[in-house]
Amino acid sequence: SRSGRDAALARTEGIASWTEMLRDTISAAHGLEAAIATTAPVAPEAIRPEIQHLARSLKHTSLPDALRQLAVDLAHPISDLVVASLTVAANGAVKDLAELLGMLADSARDEAAMQMRVEASRARMRTAVRVISGVTVVTAVGLVALNRTYVEVYATAVGQVVLAGIAAAWGVALWWLASMSRFRQPERFLIAAAEGGRSL
Repeated sequence: SRSGRDAALARTEGIASWTEMLRDTISAAHGLEAAIATTAPVAPEAIRPEIQHLARSLKHTSLPDALRQLAVDLAHPISDLVVASLTVAANGAVKDLAELLGMLADSARDEAAMQMRVEASRARMRTAVRVISGVTVVTAVGLVALNRTYVEVYATAVGQVVLAGIAAAWGVALWWLASMSRFRQPERFLIAAAEGGRSL
């Protein structure tokens, strides 16, 4: 559905925007946990519940554990990279976290742009599917309404079996076209986080 595609795109852009917020807040000499708490109320709407949950978790959970849960909640390849970078930074192994976050935000923007290009190229396929389906339905209804003798053969037992086979073939074809037009996310970076078990 279009709403699902728009939600996925908004999520990608939200991760990019929040990463930029973190970069700018950390650049203003805030600590990492303070930067997360500061950006949580103004995080992009598409990911705001997850970021606010992260900020609340920091009150009673260590930063690496809270970040690992964030990766599970967001379930997005770009968020895995952000979480991995923040976790390494929390251990003091990153010299310039702001620059790294800026690069990750650019990567998220590029992915969002790629999704938009893919959706634009697949829009013609979806339009063709809608037109074909509409014409088929109108034709079938027209035959039933205007030429009943043509479809009387389908009233028999054999005709019902044939009709069921035709309907099944159409259903499989439409499902196949829908699966071809579905955007597939890249493989998750934090497989351990996705499974909710092992450490980063």
